[in-house]
Amino acid sequence: MADEEAFREFVTARWTALLRTAYLLTGDHGRAEDLVQTTLEKMHRHWRRIERKDAPDAYARRVMTNLAISQSRRRRFRETSIAFAPQIAARDGANSADAVAVRDEVWRALLLLPPRMRAVLVLRFFEDLSEAEVARTLECSEGTVKSQTSRGLARLRELMRPDDPDDEPAGARRLAPITTTPEGMPR
Repeated sequence: MADEEAFREFVTARWTALLRTAYLLTGDHGRAEDLVQTTLEKMHRHWRRIERKDAPDAYARRVMTNLAISQSRRRRFRETSIAFAPQIAARDGANSADAVAVRDEVWRALLLLPPRMRAVLVLRFFEDLSEAEVARTLECSEGTVKSQTSRGLARLRELMRPDDPDDEPAGARRLAPITTTPEGMPR
């Protein structure tokens, strides 16, 4: 009975954070909810062992990331939906509309990255995990995390480069529309 209560407390306390991470990994709110649900189902089966090791957050991240990567490999057709964009607050007096536009542009570029590379960037910069923690979560070497991070950031910079810097006001960026092949792969 105590295990059930501890699991309920974990779910209640971490649901929002897990859903946010899942959304960043999948790019779709519905798939993110499914991913969190599947993760929690797997955790519930092994809760006593997970709780004993005092590592439910790490276990949840590992399961969620592995599921997201394996699901993306199995999907024959991929959907790219940007209808639901996370809301952000303006910082340092910046124009709220500009901040949302930049956030949306980064988000659309992130969706174009391969799932594993996206997972590395989400875990490193959104979850604020160290390279060692990301390596443990993804069960790979720290060198792989470093190279995926470097390549991912380079690809994001490339995707977000303005077409003609002279036409753009300072700080503005333009991302080409997302187009996909019949199999749903970005072109």
